[in-house]
Amino acid sequence: MRIGIDARMYLESGIGRYIRNVINKLQELDKENEYFILLRKEDFENIKFNSNFHKVLADFSWYGITEQIKLPKILNSLKLDLVHFPHFNVPILYKGKFVVTIHDLIHQHYQMKRATTHGLPTYKIKQLGYRAIFKNAISKSVKILVPSAYVKELLIDDWKIDIGKIVITPEAVDDTIFSVVNIMKGKDEQVMKKFNIKSPYIFYVGNAHPHKNVEGLIKGFIRLRNKYKDLQLVLSGSDHYFWQKIKKEFHWEGVIYTGFISDEELVSLYKNAKCFVMPSYEEGFGIPLLEAMACKTPVVSSMSGSLKEVGGEAAVYFDPHNLEDMIKKIEQVLDNDKLRKDLISKGQKRVKDFSWEKLAKQTLGVYLK
Repeated sequence: MRIGIDARMYLESGIGRYIRNVINKLQELDKENEYFILLRKEDFENIKFNSNFHKVLADFSWYGITEQIKLPKILNSLKLDLVHFPHFNVPILYKGKFVVTIHDLIHQHYQMKRATTHGLPTYKIKQLGYRAIFKNAISKSVKILVPSAYVKELLIDDWKIDIGKIVITPEAVDDTIFSVVNIMKGKDEQVMKKFNIKSPYIFYVGNAHPHKNVEGLIKGFIRLRNKYKDLQLVLSGSDHYFWQKIKKEFHWEGVIYTGFISDEELVSLYKNAKCFVMPSYEEGFGIPLLEAMACKTPVVSSMSGSLKEVGGEAAVYFDPHNLEDMIKKIEQVLDNDKLRKDLISKGQKRVKDFSWEKLAKQTLGVYLK
């Protein structure tokens, strides 16, 4: 087969991580089929693949008119049997056979909750365009890959998708995280010093979009400080618009914003935290839960979206709309050493249920059907 993969987001976070892991594992699994990997110029020059994986230059961004016009021309010229679009932005004019990955439906559910930096008319036009492209992707695809049963049910309920068209391919922790866990001994003190962090602290990593409920976590932490005078809250994530907005609003003692962190720093911050807290209103999967478990960190998580599906019995859950419940569950973990050890033990087992190799095998099975 001649299989195309739209990898223009290769170095992005989130979807980029998904693309990297899928391609890396497919190279290990499949030496027979021919793959054509579409890349931006900066990635095209720096990435090397196996001999049956061919780089194709597609040097234009996503979500724009250029993508809609140029991408079908490139794909048609390659005479592909199948294309994998790892995101919903499938060109409406593309008539070939394709599968698409839908990671979540968060933009649809939180579209009018401060989730835009644009003016309202511009945002409404963009939303109409988004829905048209999304509908095109899910209706014309031969299969839809999703990371969780939760996203599958949303597609069935919200978009009336045939149940047989959707394949659940759970995501996992990057192999690099596991390797870093083993080499970080002795370097934790440097990381703590760099960010002026002192134990005890609770940890969150991710973006600060409204559905992440970071503001709720900060408000809960402010209440917790009345009982735990030395407790800190460490918040990590690339310093984009929503993080900047939160930093302007919340200048509380004990709240530390690290900005972007390396994998080594990430592992160190997980390992030394009293617990990792995931306060989201909705998630399509929830890789940070598994990362925390891999680093032997107790997890306190929202029960919303896919998070209970991912965490299983290896986390303590709260209602993200109930601040008192969030505070109570964090207190339980902070105060109970036995509970902490139990969560760590269960987390070490839970994280082994997920792997990118397993996801790649499932994905390859979809390609070859």
